[in-house]
Parts: sequence; structure tokens; C-alpha cells
Amino acid sequence: MDSKFGIGSLSIALALLLSFAPNLEAELTTVKQATKSDGSISFLVVGDWGRRGLYNQSKVAHQMGRIGEKMDIDFVVSTGDNIYDDGMKSIDDPAFKISFANIYTSPSLLKPWYLVLGNHDYRGDVEAQLSPALRLIDSRWNCMRSFIVDAEIAELFFVDTTPFVDAYFINSEGHNYDWGGVSPRESYLQTLLTDLETSLRESKAKWKIVVGHHAIKSASIHGNTKELESLLLPILEANNVDLYVNGHDHCLQHISTSQSPIQFLTSGGGSKAWRGYYNWTTPEDMKYFYDGQGFMSVKITRTEMGIVFYDVFGNILHKWDTSKLLYKNLDFSL
Repeated sequence: MDSKFGIGSLSIALALLLSFAPNLEAELTTVKQATKSDGSISFLVVGDWGRRGLYNQSKVAHQMGRIGEKMDIDFVVSTGDNIYDDGMKSIDDPAFKISFANIYTSPSLLKPWYLVLGNHDYRGDVEAQLSPALRLIDSRWNCMRSFIVDAEIAELFFVDTTPFVDAYFINSEGHNYDWGGVSPRESYLQTLLTDLETSLRESKAKWKIVVGHHAIKSASIHGNTKELESLLLPILEANNVDLYVNGHDHCLQHISTSQSPIQFLTSGGGSKAWRGYYNWTTPEDMKYFYDGQGFMSVKITRTEMGIVFYDVFGNILHKWDTSKLLYKNLDFSL
């Protein structure tokens, strides 16, 4: 996008485009994910990890395997920045095996992995990470720009957040971004937001979780992503989303504000961390913050959801639980 467009101009342009958008069926690809026999699901969430086993990536992976076995997880979610520092060079890039296939080898992690792209992934060959050919190398790999995982009681909506961020277009700081599948930017974002809103509105799932790379709210070094606050958050709030889960900041954090019903969860501690930065002005909203390495687990039943943060040693750092009625909006009138 031309550098003359800032967040204000982008928001106005997209609002106008969305107001005239036709009422079409959502076009996000949906992947069916099996549940356990009792209808429940459990999974792990890790982000910002692909560093060839370095910066404690292998240690985090080991603990993921241990917790994954204990929970009998159904799948793994990646919040992006899958391959550092500059994504993949091609589908033959050895970084795929060195940073993924050869690292997450515990039996419990040999389940489907659902991945979004991060800003570092966009600095390489994006189509390489999106290529189905990678599944011939490792069948776990399910990476798309934006898509839905339908696990019956829960739907996970994966959102490609990197193209929302003005800074990558205005000042790339010497990095080359692969915008081949994104341009023209306004049209790409308009389509994504329209499809996401339609999918969320039509969803019959008991629980709705949205996954992106960039944080909507964060106390770490990247802070709140203003573009997502302006363009994405209103759609999530209007459609009863329970969790927004992200990476980007290399930490674990849980934010819950009185202004939003959504729980904002960061799981970006898959490898390099310890940035030594914290800036949050409303301490009552910060339910937990850990400036270090680790990952998150999620367990969902028809009536309950529980999340847990773990550190690099597998220690439990933070827990949060919530529940919903099995049935709601029933009419008992005669």
C-alpha cells in the first residue's frame, strides 16, 4: 500500500468498502477436526518458535510433549513466526526440518498442527510455507493465510494479521516482505474481514476462538496493534468471540478488560524471549504476565473451558477457567 495511507485512512477506506460489500457466503477454508468420544477437545498453543532448536526451543518442545501426552491433546496451534529470521527460502529449505520436523518429535505432538503466518514468515517465500508439498515432508503441517478449524463444540478462526500492520508497508526497515498474495492490500483486507464476519455470525459453535499473530492488546515491547483494535476487534466483540490468541510478543500474558468480553491471550514464548519490557497502565486488567519462554494449553468441553500457561520447565504459571450453560436462550413459555 502507498505510504500516504495511515491507519485512519485505511480504516475509513475499509469501512466504506465493507458497507457496500454484497452478502455472500463466507469463503474461508474450513478444516474438520475430530473431537474425543465425549465431544471435548484439548490442544497446545505455541508461537515465535522456529529457531533451529536454539534459544530453548528444544526445551519448550520437550515440555510440550510431556504436557501433550498428559492431556492427550488433539492438535497444536501455532501463533506464527514459524521460521526465523526470514521465513523459508523455498519448499526445499532445510529450515523446515531443522526448526519443525526434527524438533517437535514427542509422540503426543504427532497430531495436526494449525499455523498462521507471522511477520518474519512474510520476509521469506510465503507460498513455500503455504504449499501442500510440505505435508509430504511432514503430514502435520496445516498452514494457510486465514482459515477455520471446526471442532464441533469449538471453532477456531485463524486470521492473517501481518497485512493489517501499516508499518510493514510504510517503513520496512530494510526487510523485504513477500506481498505477492496480498496486493492490492485494501481489497485483500476487505475480503478477509467480510469473510471472517460472515463466518463468525453463522457459526453454531459453543465456543469461538480467534487466532492471529499480532496482539490486539499487549504489555510487551510491541504493544497494542492499533490496526487490529480499529478493524478487527469490533467484529470479534459483535460476534461473541471468547478468546483472541496471538504471538508476536515473546511472552505469556492474559489480559481481560471491563470494556470487552474477550480474553486476550499471548503465547509467543516458543524460543527467544526475556525482553525485559513491560508497559501496562491498568493493572486490574492484567491477569498474568510472564516475560519468558513457555506455551499454553486449552481444554474445552460443552460447558467449560480451561487455559494454563507453562514455563520452559513445564511448571504451571497461570490458570484461568470459565463455563457456559449447556443450553441457552430456551423458551419455556407454553
